Amino acid sequence: MSTPPTEHRADKSCYSLLFAAALFDDQPVLVDVAGPETNKRILPSAPKRTDAERENATEKQLAQDAKQLTTVTTFSPSGYHIIAGTNKGWLNIIDTETCETQHSERLSSNLIISIRLTPSGRDMVLNSSDRVVRTLHLPDLDDKNVDFDNFRLENEHKYQDIVNRLSWNHVATSPTGEYIVASIYMNHHLYVWETGHSSLEKILEGPREELSFVEWHPHKPFLAASGMDTGHVYVWSVVAPQRWSALAPDFMEVEENVEYAEREDEFDIQPAEEIQKRIMNQEDEDIDVLTIEEPSASTRARHAAGEDADGSMPNGYHGRALGAGILGGDDAFRMPVVLDLEQSDDDDDVIAIGPGEFRRKEWALDGAGDEGSPAVGDAGGS
Repeated sequence: MSTPPTEHRADKSCYSLLFAAALFDDQPVLVDVAGPETNKRILPSAPKRTDAERENATEKQLAQDAKQLTTVTTFSPSGYHIIAGTNKGWLNIIDTETCETQHSERLSSNLIISIRLTPSGRDMVLNSSDRVVRTLHLPDLDDKNVDFDNFRLENEHKYQDIVNRLSWNHVATSPTGEYIVASIYMNHHLYVWETGHSSLEKILEGPREELSFVEWHPHKPFLAASGMDTGHVYVWSVVAPQRWSALAPDFMEVEENVEYAEREDEFDIQPAEEIQKRIMNQEDEDIDVLTIEEPSASTRARHAAGEDADGSMPNGYHGRALGAGILGGDDAFRMPVVLDLEQSDDDDDVIAIGPGEFRRKEWALDGAGDEGSPAVGDAGGS
């Protein structure tokens, strides 16, 4: 089993063209083709063990380590480390410059099929032959204070189909790492998961052939997958609906057709001179704000009965007080005033002497029932 070569800059001082390859039935290699001659170095596949583990290892364990083969390799975003997976489920982190294994950890008991990193390099998606896709959090491998001997990889989520027991051909992550997509063995669907809640977001139906490699566009909402039988490349995209209201705030969008009654001159094209003339004429009109129009007979009848325009009684007013205040015996306009007894400073300051009529206590005691005592309906009531 082999993986396609990977290109990356691996040195700050001189720009090198490096690629790592996992070879079938052979040890992986790191090849530098920047110079006139190709430089090839062998990468280790056996996991790194401590001195105590090597001393206590049995012959069977040593034989198994010697038989391990690297099945997939990928570079870290900086290019200073190579992350490799083996056929025994081990993950090795190898230094690019020295080609020595700095950290080894077993993540699965089966063969590791593919490894994908997010652009930040802090999250990794691992696909193995045990039908489980794992997401892991990586430390900053370029940090000089990283202790490769003691840190452990954090397994965040596991994605699998427990019912159908599907196997995954290839996995890929979105540029932001928020979604994971996987192609399925002997199937033409693509599964898309959301990494925040580890939930299945959507199942994309593809062509009638098995899909192998799948890749996410680095900037746009596009997915591309290659067909196993024909080799065709299929693309999925998101069709964004047109939002005209973003360009014209006054534009009202409707889900279905609505009948509209058009005015006769609504869409008539008027000359600009005529429109400007109408505007100037409207500005020259004098508006009379002094003349008081006499209310109609129906309005007088409603006010006399103490009703609103809809026939209901006004809140807080009685027909007697409202009629006396607005349509009094004289022509003067009187403002009806309602005193709120709950907001009064003195509970005994105001008393009710009749329906809709209130007077202050001292006025009621001095001359209750006198016509000169001000009522609420009069202008001098308060």
